[in-house]
Amino acid sequence: MSKPVFNLEDFNKYREDNRREVKAAKGGLPQSLWDSYSSMANTYGGIIICGVRERGDGSWYTTGMKDVEKLKKEFWNQINNRNRVSINLLHDSDVQSYQVDDDVILVINVPAADREEKPVYINGDMFKGTFKRNNEGDYHCTESEVRAMLRDQTRRTMDMKVLEKMKISDLDQESIRNYRSWFDSRHEDHPWSEYDDEQFLERVGAASDNTEDGKVHPTCAGLLMFVQEFMITREYPAYFLDYRDHADASVRWTDRVQSQSADWSGNVFDFFVTVSRKLVRLLNVPFRLVDMERVDETPAHNAVREALVNCLVNADYFLPRGVVIDSYPDRIVLKNPGTIIVGKSQMLKGGDSEPRNSNIMKMFNLLGFGEHAGSGVPDIYAAWDWAGYKEPSIEEHFGEDGPSKTMFILPLTEKDHALSEKRQEKGQEKRPETDHNKAEEIEIRVASVLEKIRENNAVSMAEIARQLDISPKKVRHAIDILKEQGTIEREGSDRKGRWKILTYEK
Repeated sequence: MSKPVFNLEDFNKYREDNRREVKAAKGGLPQSLWDSYSSMANTYGGIIICGVRERGDGSWYTTGMKDVEKLKKEFWNQINNRNRVSINLLHDSDVQSYQVDDDVILVINVPAADREEKPVYINGDMFKGTFKRNNEGDYHCTESEVRAMLRDQTRRTMDMKVLEKMKISDLDQESIRNYRSWFDSRHEDHPWSEYDDEQFLERVGAASDNTEDGKVHPTCAGLLMFVQEFMITREYPAYFLDYRDHADASVRWTDRVQSQSADWSGNVFDFFVTVSRKLVRLLNVPFRLVDMERVDETPAHNAVREALVNCLVNADYFLPRGVVIDSYPDRIVLKNPGTIIVGKSQMLKGGDSEPRNSNIMKMFNLLGFGEHAGSGVPDIYAAWDWAGYKEPSIEEHFGEDGPSKTMFILPLTEKDHALSEKRQEKGQEKRPETDHNKAEEIEIRVASVLEKIRENNAVSMAEIARQLDISPKKVRHAIDILKEQGTIEREGSDRKGRWKILTYEK
């Protein structure tokens, strides 16, 4: 991230924020300066301005500092003292003095530290002297936040660790079969398809024989992707995955998938498979026929999967609160514990991929998901623009009220009314309005509604309309057709009843 720019001409316009901090420094360097140095280095970087105070309205004024050279000397002596601060990140050009009327101020540019340099701490105590910065200012990092920075230091990510107390037989066989089925469908006649599970899992990074006993054992990546939840929590006590659908504002959620349920494995791969299918149903699907078959996939569908993979591979599974995916009528919110290793600015630019769990990333890459070249997030933005939705946003949250987390927000509202025109410009031809096409569209709609009923016989017409992104009137028309065909009937009310698919289908 580039250093923040201090422009003397804007001095009277500046206010304190999470990138700027002022210190009176009339009696020398204050202790709080080093708190700010640590917090800025561990977050986004910033500038510390000595010789300035803040008024009640937030504006600044100088404190009458004159002997700035003495202050500079004191600063350089302390920043190079390892008992004061763990590392000096600054060059001579990062510390500059400026004349403001009859006074002098000292401006210190603090760059963001690289992952290998964090945590930057003070007073020789890593766990008591590490700070980060949020909108309220500097705050002490918790022990878990410090340990998260230590984990992120190494290029050998934590999911590469080999679990020598576990056996390959501890992995969930159904999850492995499903993964291999996805792999085989993408890689026709691949030599790995002929390997037994142990050999295959070694190739994809889920297992390793780099052990003291020379035998093959699961890696942490294999544990997270292919093991039952109760065993995952032995290595990752805070592990938790949660998907919540908020389609109806009157209830807490209308659908939920969470890793502590007893009716499924609770691992990362099965969560991805289940939740990605639910998320893509929220998207607008333009009507297209190829060889008389409807084509439902669009760049936005791929973008949703990329965003989910990005969330799962960058999660710090040691931190509490876990991965949480919330879907609303107007947006999808993906939250993972841990901040962005390469920084938000670099993530948005692309070109530099440093996943927190590189073996898990590899396993998703082999299925065609995730992007090792670092262009995944820019591609998601481009696909969202193609679809005509409002621009996504990424937020990092630091604070004492909970662990650090990253939020990826995908709006489901259109940015303008030219969505169909945009798609047409991108090469999707507008279909002619003919009776023949109308009949095909109705037939496809009826089949889609029936499929939703097969998936959930308690589903309401309103929920079918939301999942298929069509009007309730069209759903009711399709239901009427199915009833006239003798294919389905309703037992009970629309809200509390169930659909019954009859033994014969015309």
